[in-house]
Amino acid sequence: QVQLVETGGGLVQAGGSLRLSCAASGRTVSTYAMGWFRQAPGKERECVTALSGNGNSTYYADSVKGRFTISRDSAKNSMYLQMNTLKPEDTAIYYCAAEPTYYSGHYYTDFGQYRYWGQGTQVTVSS
Repeated sequence: QVQLVETGGGLVQAGGSLRLSCAASGRTVSTYAMGWFRQAPGKERECVTALSGNGNSTYYADSVKGRFTISRDSAKNSMYLQMNTLKPEDTAIYYCAAEPTYYSGHYYTDFGQYRYWGQGTQVTVSS
């Protein structure tokens, strides 16, 4: 089993930055496909960004392209989401997710494709 714990959420003004961390335990996730999702009140959970198991392919939702960056630190068994130029519409609970893919070059953008989830961290952007 894999446990994921997100940290780094909080309240920030529009235009500001936050860095979310997702620490994994239980198993090494360095070859897992991983992703960041978010869910705002009354809305469906959406994929913000995703990373393939081999780290060579990434996906970004159009709404965050050029502002968010996903990265992974295999030595720390962790994943990160750097969020810059934040907007009020980025306000949501952010979740990290992982799926064992054994170094696959594919990323996943559907929440049903991920087996492991963190508990989420709240990001609130004030205008």
